[in-house]
Amino acid sequence: MSRLARAGGSEEPLRGVRAAALAVGRQGADMAPSGSLKIPVAVLLLLLWGAPWTHGRRSDVRIITDENWRELLEGEWMIEFYAPWCPACQNLQPEWESFAEWGEDLEVNVAKVDVTEQPGLSGRFIITALPTVYHCKNGEFRRYQGPRTKKDFINFISEKEWKSIEPVSSWLGPGSVLMSSMSALFQLSMWIRTYHNYFIEDLGLPVWGSYTVFALATLLSGLLLGLCMIFVVDCLCPSKRRRPQPYPSKKLLLESSQPLKKVEEEQEADEEDVSEEEPESKEGINTDFAQNAIRQRSVAPSLATDKSS
Repeated sequence: MSRLARAGGSEEPLRGVRAAALAVGRQGADMAPSGSLKIPVAVLLLLLWGAPWTHGRRSDVRIITDENWRELLEGEWMIEFYAPWCPACQNLQPEWESFAEWGEDLEVNVAKVDVTEQPGLSGRFIITALPTVYHCKNGEFRRYQGPRTKKDFINFISEKEWKSIEPVSSWLGPGSVLMSSMSALFQLSMWIRTYHNYFIEDLGLPVWGSYTVFALATLLSGLLLGLCMIFVVDCLCPSKRRRPQPYPSKKLLLESSQPLKKVEEEQEADEEDVSEEEPESKEGINTDFAQNAIRQRSVAPSLATDKSS
């Protein structure tokens, strides 16, 4: 396939334009004096001959957005992250366009992302410098850090130099939950910036007025979020509420007081029995002590006589 066909051009319109240019050139040569208009006619022919090549050719670089970025997960890709205002990005564009012309031969898709138009992708891929080039092979992303020329890009793909680069870990990949949250955060920041400019430029609010609006919106959103969380927790884990006990009636009080009286009477009776037993035990102890003392006295003289004999 020719480069013209890959660029999306058609040979039939080019032939028509070239034939018309040749006819105009011949008519000009016949009408003009000898040698007076040969140079202008030649210049005109060259311009008409090269115009379709320059203006009819489309770029081979694909545009990646938040809507179609998942196409990067299939096949082999080289992706450039750039900004229109970046001088280094502007210098890289001719090399990147030339490299894209070899994409079909190398079986690689060449794409680019404008971070000013796609802030979500900037957060999803953690773009901290411009331009940044990533290589992707079947969902594995690697950051390209080599020279940025057409020849180096071609060698990087044809010689598979990307195999020597450690791929980005799965939890930092663009499809992970963490990077999806980062993408949403970047989109929110761009949304806030857009509305801030709208308040200042279109509505004519002062800067402090715009900040006040965002502060109030933050407080209200925090309150609503807190209420929603409380509601969800209360639905998932309802609290056990104690029912108040009914006030007892007089009959219940009388019935419950009777057993208490019986218990008190039994305790009093037990205390009286214990008090009667205590003197008796004391008297028994005293008598036993006296008997022991008498015995000891009777034994002592007998021991003395035995010793003297």
